[in-house]
Amino acid sequence: MLILFRWLLRLTVALIALSVIAGILAWYFAVRSLPDYNADYPMRGLTAPVEIVRSTENVPHIFGATDHDVFFALGVAHAQDRLFQMTMLRRAAQGRLAEVYGAAALPADDLARRLGLFRHGAQSLEAQDPETQEALRAYSAGVNEWIAQVNEGAMGRGAPEFFLFPQQIAYWQPADSLAILKLLAASTTNAAAAEVFRARLSLAWPEHGPEILGPAIPGSGDQPRYADQFPGLRLPVPEARRDPEGPLPLTAFLRPGAGMGANSFAAGADRTAAHGSLLANDPHTTLTVPSLYYLARLQLQSGGAIGATIPGMPVVFSGRTPQLAWGVTPARIDDSDLYIEEVQPGNADRYRGLRGWTQFDTRTEVIRVLDAPDQTIVLRETENGPIVSNLVPGLPDVVPLGHVAALRWTGLSGQDQTMSGLMGLMRAASRDDAARAATRIMAPALQVTLADTDGVQALTVGALPQRTDDSPTKGSMPTPGWLPEGRWTGIATAAATQDISADTMIIATDEDGAMPRRGRLDRLLDGREVHSRDSFISVQLDVVSPAARALLPVVGANLWFTGEPAAKGTPERQRQDALGLLAEWDGDMSEHLPEPLIYAAWMRALQDRLIRDELGPLADDISRLYPGFIEAVFRNRNGAGRWCDIVQSAPTEDCDTIARQSLDRALLELGDRFGPDVTSWRWGDMHQAQQDHPALGQVAGLGWIMNLTQPVSGGSFTVAESGLLGCGADPYEAVTGAGYRGVYDLADPDNSVFVIATGQSGHPFSRHYDDLAGLWRRGEYVRMSLDPDLARAAAVGITRLTPAP
Repeated sequence: MLILFRWLLRLTVALIALSVIAGILAWYFAVRSLPDYNADYPMRGLTAPVEIVRSTENVPHIFGATDHDVFFALGVAHAQDRLFQMTMLRRAAQGRLAEVYGAAALPADDLARRLGLFRHGAQSLEAQDPETQEALRAYSAGVNEWIAQVNEGAMGRGAPEFFLFPQQIAYWQPADSLAILKLLAASTTNAAAAEVFRARLSLAWPEHGPEILGPAIPGSGDQPRYADQFPGLRLPVPEARRDPEGPLPLTAFLRPGAGMGANSFAAGADRTAAHGSLLANDPHTTLTVPSLYYLARLQLQSGGAIGATIPGMPVVFSGRTPQLAWGVTPARIDDSDLYIEEVQPGNADRYRGLRGWTQFDTRTEVIRVLDAPDQTIVLRETENGPIVSNLVPGLPDVVPLGHVAALRWTGLSGQDQTMSGLMGLMRAASRDDAARAATRIMAPALQVTLADTDGVQALTVGALPQRTDDSPTKGSMPTPGWLPEGRWTGIATAAATQDISADTMIIATDEDGAMPRRGRLDRLLDGREVHSRDSFISVQLDVVSPAARALLPVVGANLWFTGEPAAKGTPERQRQDALGLLAEWDGDMSEHLPEPLIYAAWMRALQDRLIRDELGPLADDISRLYPGFIEAVFRNRNGAGRWCDIVQSAPTEDCDTIARQSLDRALLELGDRFGPDVTSWRWGDMHQAQQDHPALGQVAGLGWIMNLTQPVSGGSFTVAESGLLGCGADPYEAVTGAGYRGVYDLADPDNSVFVIATGQSGHPFSRHYDDLAGLWRRGEYVRMSLDPDLARAAAVGITRLTPAP
């Protein structure tokens, strides 16, 4: 027995020792991938020495003799800090995520292959202007030289994640950057997803289901019934709950069809205290770690440019030069249509076209899958576009038996000059130059806001589908692909320009929260005669919900407590206390208050109670709040009060009853979690930004290292957008937000500020992995200076790149 004990003790000690040694070795190899920001590197492909001066916040300021060398160094800087993110974005665009993630990534790869993101991106290389082609080649050379340095110097494979994914790191190509831009464009639009959702609502309740979304076509009255296009089609009962708007795993930071948003607003010189134009921009993205965005300054021959870049592309998307500032917002042009194609009975290789049965254009591709057999997929295309059976969840519900869905999208082009347009914005010497450059943008369609010392200007740019007046659905729902009147007649260039004057105020917002948010921005900006940088910051960080201000007086009109207080500890008293708090609340969605939590839970329960009996299982897929719908119901616009009656019950319920029952249900759920005292509840206890690493965030034992979690203020309809998950165990989790914030002051350009949601580095052992996350949460910023002396004075490191033989 003693001998057995001794051997067990020795085995235990040995296992502990091996675990410690393994941990030390893992830490050592991981730390080796941390770049040395004070090193000198000889690199092939440079024409002259380059300096990368990194500010206190690890923002690289790049100084080179030529634009070629500056873009080369940007490729080095991106690869030093975000190499794993870059390779995952590239894999997502190529449809090669399953090679590292396994079978779970097959749907994402299948969709990327069917859309042909990499193929169309590679084809568009020749369409770019010579300057952009040279920038892409120089950037690729810089990325590749850093990969070579990593390999030759045994620098931990460039990022610790690569130890878990042992595939070779392929060298960068200019086409890779263009493919990532295609992926960004596909992730910006949600037009196809809206078509599917509207069609499903129409199938669930043909007469009134689409009322939830409002008019599909501005100014239109009655909406077409989807079942009229495909007689006999019925909405199936789902086998399992779907979540079409929730985040999907393994998305590599961008997900086609997700729909990205932004705010952009500007003031002309006569509306500012310092008589210089102001511009603010905050693109909204899925909250991940690292952030989609990366701050950088480029000293080009045209002048310094500083702002938000996306690793993998050599362009500043939103930023400023000494004389110009620009911001971008998705234009929400209806840039895509779904077509339902009829497959010939007995011959799956043919479909019904304009001239009868037509052969599909087909090709096969092989998707390699980690630890599983390779998957061969057959890609089919029609005259309307590629067959995309898994474009968005819920699409199979609206495709009749014997049919398939095809997508026509303006981004499916090999002649797309969007990269040249974005590059031209960054190099423009004036607003006129910038406006001319922006006309090259095709996909994504954008609202581009420009500002210089004289004034501001807004452009809508992008490819615009042309539809016939007798189109069956006018793009609001999927259309029969064999009808000539449903086809596009062409693609035009959007060319809307807002008038320019010295006292102009310009506002651009995304569509999803545009109406409430636009109204709030109007009031905030018009509420001051003149603005300053600080007032623009205050507007950008505003967390008052215009939706809450609009809904609560209507929904609670006949519920506000006016009688004797109920006994303590009773549900009636809890309801009275909650209503008392909401009656005095101004809509401030502060993380420190109970009112936002009560309001959000009430409206969520109310909307579910309004729609569930009419829509059935489809209600499970509606995770967003639709304030316009709720207000229309309680104001009984066009008879919308019909939604308050529960059709399965004998009595006729009124809206006040439904509102009270929904509030009781919400309070019961919150009380079970936080206790009976409503004044002790806090919005931040439920509304937390869960910034997960898309690759390793869900890996056991690594999530606590890789992920960031912090409470945040705001909501889906506040100017400081903080979108809710809306489903599952944590429906109030913040899943979207301003991945980048910038405020540009043209009266004193170096007084401009910016920040991203995480840190500059994607390395979890770097102090710059999350050092900006706290600033972002608190509404603080980093100085956005182009002063080289200031950058050097506060440098945490200066990397010197020299030409090698």
